[in-house]
Amino acid sequence: MADECFRHPRLAAVYDALDTDRGDLDAYLRMAGEFGARRVLDIGCGTGVFALLLADRGIEVVGVDPAAASLDVAREKPGAARVRWIEGDAAALPPLRADLATMTANVAQAITGPRAWQGTLRGAYEALRPGGHLVFETRDPARRAWEEWDREHTHQVVEVHGAGAVESWCDLLDVSGPLVTFRWTYVFTADGEVLTSDSTLRFRDRDEVAADLTGRGFEVREVRDAPDRRGRELVFLARRA
Repeated sequence: MADECFRHPRLAAVYDALDTDRGDLDAYLRMAGEFGARRVLDIGCGTGVFALLLADRGIEVVGVDPAAASLDVAREKPGAARVRWIEGDAAALPPLRADLATMTANVAQAITGPRAWQGTLRGAYEALRPGGHLVFETRDPARRAWEEWDREHTHQVVEVHGAGAVESWCDLLDVSGPLVTFRWTYVFTADGEVLTSDSTLRFRDRDEVAADLTGRGFEVREVRDAPDRRGRELVFLARRA
């Protein structure tokens, strides 16, 4: 199930305005060009930011996400008709022959359960043509990114068109082994409504991810530093045999 920040209509509507720095997507766009991708599966597409960037470049895109509210936002954006939007997850997709499958930002880590993770990797494998690539990022657990997931480091107030000022901040709730749980609080100053969204991410180390990929039939071609979080986050490039 998607987190509240993606499936609540009011939160989905302001998501893009509260997360404007998407420079992390530049590396994915470059890799789409590097692989000569003409068909891309965007797993966990959310409000469609990356899918629409790809479509703007003439790429055929399928965006899949379990959060209906986020997909509703995506479908209202300019150019949305060029993307095929699917409500659901990668474990149950129609037949595809994609050149590239992606999981940007926190998507891979948000799939916390072993069965769901294996189902996602299986679904991505089946959706790719032979020789197609799966690319995703994951934070290095040794860097303990969650230690800055507090109000001091995350508090902001953003003026959102049509919604007014929205105050938000993050609080760390629990760290249990590889699972890290945190809560975002949102205050809509226009009417005083307060909404919260709890999330859990799974921190997998490099060897665990590589083993999971090879166990699902992928060849790990390369592991790169994420350009926006060098030394803190890794990007995995895996090829379907």
